[in-house]
Amino acid sequence: MSWDEDGTPHPLALRRTGRSELEPDRLPEMRELEVLGWEPAPEDLRWVFLPYVWPPADRTWIPDRSTHWAVDTALDGHGHITGVECAPLPEPDLRDLDREADEALAGLGLPPRPRGRLWLLRPVGPFTTLGALLDHLDDLAEARAVPARPSTAFLALARAALAELADPEGLADPEG
Repeated sequence: MSWDEDGTPHPLALRRTGRSELEPDRLPEMRELEVLGWEPAPEDLRWVFLPYVWPPADRTWIPDRSTHWAVDTALDGHGHITGVECAPLPEPDLRDLDREADEALAGLGLPPRPRGRLWLLRPVGPFTTLGALLDHLDDLAEARAVPARPSTAFLALARAALAELADPEGLADPEG
């Protein structure tokens, strides 16, 4: 299990460089990879560990060249929108988002994620979508009375289930 610290991004990402004003899910390389069966890793904090434990053959990443936006909406006394302002999220706010994820990972005994990556996953086993696989993990957790939240028990359950789905015959090197 690792964050693939020394790995390279997906080759499709190498064709583009520089900051983009697009949000992460709108980057051209993200859309190209989605057509090839890759799906963005969930952003929900309870799944923060997922790329770390996902089978390496079915995970990849691209450099995060996106812009995260802050949207301020002004309302009048009747609740009608009178103005909207968008601005790039300030660097301290971006660090706060990373800090929250890093704290959750530290609570699981995992190292922080490498900065500047957008993770993409492919479903493993019989599942055709990431959502279906995550539902399966939730169902397993419920059946085993493991709360589906960041915890060492949920991490262990997800890790074991993903390993089984990726290698149902148990042929892979258990240390791999």
